[in-house]
Amino acid sequence: MTDSQSAPQLPDLPDDFSSVLVIVAHPDDPEYGIGAAVGTWTRAGKRVGYVLASRGEAGIEGMDPGRAAVVRTAEQEAACAEVGVESLVFLDQPDGRILQTPELRTAIAREIRSFRPDIVVLLNFQQTWGGVRFNSADHRNLGQAAVDAIGDAGNEWIVPGQRYDGVTRILEFGAHPTHRVDVTESLEAAIASLACHREYLAALSDDPVEQQAKEIIHSSLLWEDGRAHLGFRVYG
Repeated sequence: MTDSQSAPQLPDLPDDFSSVLVIVAHPDDPEYGIGAAVGTWTRAGKRVGYVLASRGEAGIEGMDPGRAAVVRTAEQEAACAEVGVESLVFLDQPDGRILQTPELRTAIAREIRSFRPDIVVLLNFQQTWGGVRFNSADHRNLGQAAVDAIGDAGNEWIVPGQRYDGVTRILEFGAHPTHRVDVTESLEAAIASLACHREYLAALSDDPVEQQAKEIIHSSLLWEDGRAHLGFRVYG
């Protein structure tokens, strides 16, 4: 899901942070690549939390949204456990209808203030994936709302309360990368984390879930001398 680029062309992400907040639209969004970096960070003792805008209730064909929300919530909780994520928050926005509203920005800003991350990680919120297929409205709207919410969190007049302006970088996964993270030691955990979305993946393909998970994770990797990396576009 990242543009094809060899790892040697990218500098390493500086290891000068202790906390990371991943903010995405749906269950499984962190597991399509980001989870490999998350596993690396938690192994190093960094604190990582997830904020998900929706419960992905519209994401499984043939399954009633009420049932799907329960299934996908449980799958996401299991996925978090595989890579050492202990903080998981759902904002209960409508799956497929996420909009850039002041209310969503405020909700995200409050989670940023609560978790107090050094780094915020987002999924691609550009118009396209690699210029070849259009990105979903949920990803675009959630990503832009999160960027704006980082600023809101630092302003007590936009969002009343104690402000927090400690986010030093934004990382975007799935856009043209500028930096890399070595994820070699966390690949198995990342595959297991994605495979926790069993019912979701089973609805997408007849291939075994574990095979799908391995192929998806490996498709996102950059390699150098037998070491696996993920690429991120870094702002800040």
